[in-house]
Amino acid sequence: MGEIYLDNSSTTMVCREAADKVMEMMTENYGNPSSLHTKGFYAEQELTAARQEIAAVLGVQQEEIYFTSGGTESNNLALFGAAHAMSRRGNHIVTTMIEHPSVINVMKQLEKEGFSVTYLKPDGCGKIRTEQVFRAVTPRTVLVSMMCVNNEVGSILPLEAVSAAIAAAKAPALFHVDAVQAFGKMPIKPGRLKIDLLSMSAHKIHGPKGVGALYLRKGIHIVPRTYGGGQEKDIRPGTESAPLIAGFGAAVKALPETGFQLEAMANLSAYCRERLRGIDGVILNSPDDALPYIVNFSTGGVRAETMLHYLAGKEIYVSSGSACSKGKASHVLTAMGLPRERIASSLRLSFSRYNTAGDIDRLADALEEGLARLTKKP
Repeated sequence: MGEIYLDNSSTTMVCREAADKVMEMMTENYGNPSSLHTKGFYAEQELTAARQEIAAVLGVQQEEIYFTSGGTESNNLALFGAAHAMSRRGNHIVTTMIEHPSVINVMKQLEKEGFSVTYLKPDGCGKIRTEQVFRAVTPRTVLVSMMCVNNEVGSILPLEAVSAAIAAAKAPALFHVDAVQAFGKMPIKPGRLKIDLLSMSAHKIHGPKGVGALYLRKGIHIVPRTYGGGQEKDIRPGTESAPLIAGFGAAVKALPETGFQLEAMANLSAYCRERLRGIDGVILNSPDDALPYIVNFSTGGVRAETMLHYLAGKEIYVSSGSACSKGKASHVLTAMGLPRERIASSLRLSFSRYNTAGDIDRLADALEEGLARLTKKP
């Protein structure tokens, strides 16, 4: 019957356009972008084209896009760089309890360095309220970091409130957004939202692994994490991975129109929720207004890992939470205050443009069958 892949928030299948571009760059256009000869010039042109594609999606200048090895490096570069650059103006940082580990763990390290971090707690649907942001930001706040879309439950965070809260508190804070789960899937314009730094990753949008980008608003200074030969304007020096960057650009260029794709995903998500609600014992954890690419639910009677492997045996691939959690209890669902049994049995479905209603039917049928077979009888 073929495999059903529903773990696209962990990673995506590389699209043909990106794969072809990577191969071309590795075997034909293989020059070093910093070289002054023709081969180097052609490679540099590909980097420029990728920068332009990413900048166009965000509505920013191509000079504001810096390439990295992925979302984790982009987050680390942004957070350490901004906090250290702003440390003379204050030591207070605001973030949330449901950020990706590449943000949470940076915050823990910054606390060891003397920074004070306020972690905003979500409600039972994984949402952060606007009033929480306004209460948290103070005149001593130098950095606010908030993801656009939560990677486990799909809740959309109130980015619009951040710049208003910073202005109301007359804080010098920079505003960072982890947009790894949002870029290419929903409209996000740093200029309108007054975002200073924004992180992205290629492998969430059918690009290659090992490459990401950081938007850094023109005029914003951050302290670099590495020092080298001056590439990426010294923000992230080192020979650029031209094949991966060009593949990133090709994946962005191949993205469907955002509005059209969002509507398609909304229809798929609604159908998925309808099928899941028809299965005894299934409880939805994602809010109704979550980004439709993600649906998180619990099965109650069967542990997540058990059900995950049962489904994998039928070539249906889902996640038991963030791929970075390595099977640990979800810090997101824990912060939401969900019962232990519900957390232990939670699964995440995440869609891409290649998924269909037929995939949902196979999943729902297999899930219902699995619950019947795996649920312990009294």
